[in-house]
Amino acid sequence: MSTRAVEAIADALLFEGYMLYPYRPSAVKNRQRFNFGVIYPRSSNASDSEGPDSHLMQTEILVKGDASTTLDVKVRFLQLVDRTIGSATGSTIGAASTNLDDYAIVEALDVDGRILKPWQEAVERSVIVEGIRPSDLVQIRSVIAFTFSEDEKLERVSDAAGVHVGVIIRRQRTIDGEIELSATEPLPGTFKIRARITNVSSIGSERARGRDELLLHSLVSAHSIFTLTAGSFISLLDPPEPYQSLAAECKGIRSWPVLVGEQGQADTMLASPIIIYDYPLIAPESAGDLFDGTEIDEILSLRILTMTDSEKREMRDSDHRARALLDRTEALGAEDFMRMHGIMREMPPTHGAHP
Repeated sequence: MSTRAVEAIADALLFEGYMLYPYRPSAVKNRQRFNFGVIYPRSSNASDSEGPDSHLMQTEILVKGDASTTLDVKVRFLQLVDRTIGSATGSTIGAASTNLDDYAIVEALDVDGRILKPWQEAVERSVIVEGIRPSDLVQIRSVIAFTFSEDEKLERVSDAAGVHVGVIIRRQRTIDGEIELSATEPLPGTFKIRARITNVSSIGSERARGRDELLLHSLVSAHSIFTLTAGSFISLLDPPEPYQSLAAECKGIRSWPVLVGEQGQADTMLASPIIIYDYPLIAPESAGDLFDGTEIDEILSLRILTMTDSEKREMRDSDHRARALLDRTEALGAEDFMRMHGIMREMPPTHGAHP
């Protein structure tokens, strides 16, 4: 399977829960962000390493290989961005200012019918480690540190007449993390690799430690893609007989590794924050990501179309991903809905299943 196809599956994990139907910030479901695979700062109260508020994610996988085998690891996650809205006051009306003291922070700003509201946006992040030899990891573990620095950006907001009326303020906090790779060789030519992702960010005692603030320092929807050269992965869900006991001993912490690619391929593995199965696929009938995996495409698309104009306006103004989802759904035709209505497929045989 191509890298693009693998990352299409990974993107479904990355944005699962990013925004839930009815895709409006005012909806109760969206007033508190909901994502799987959140790795919180180690310095927070989220100290239980195996609990839902853990500061780490651990994946253990089995590899068949030798001294020539190399491993690439790609860690992906969302970094949340705090979006606040400032309304121009006094002398700043009509004249843009970069001084935030010149603006009043508001819950909503009406700009010619476009309602701007606070929100937690997100940017995609990835950390790539290439050419690691499992045989070397048996001798010495590898620790890769990464940082995404604090940033603040102001976007000028003007009305239809070109008059400056406010700003959109986007802030992101610093995230510091580590990827620790180690290995053992329980059988000749078989490596057990452990990958640990740890959030070592310091949130500072001067800042409030509410959930929204913690999330700004967190790795959200974190997952990993492992790729081998001159080697193969062993399925942990359906391991061959010689490896069943070793597979049972692999311990994941908030991580479920599965094979991805064409059925039977074993050079790529995806460590997911939610339970999925080997060789997952994106349904070809799906028009695109809906961010809400608890719903099926047809029903959710129909629900979006029945929203009122004011509800659609709020959805469109809330977030560029929600806006793209709305535009895509409104462009669907009758044939698109017929494809989503239902299809029967033959399930691939399960290893060891009885006829």
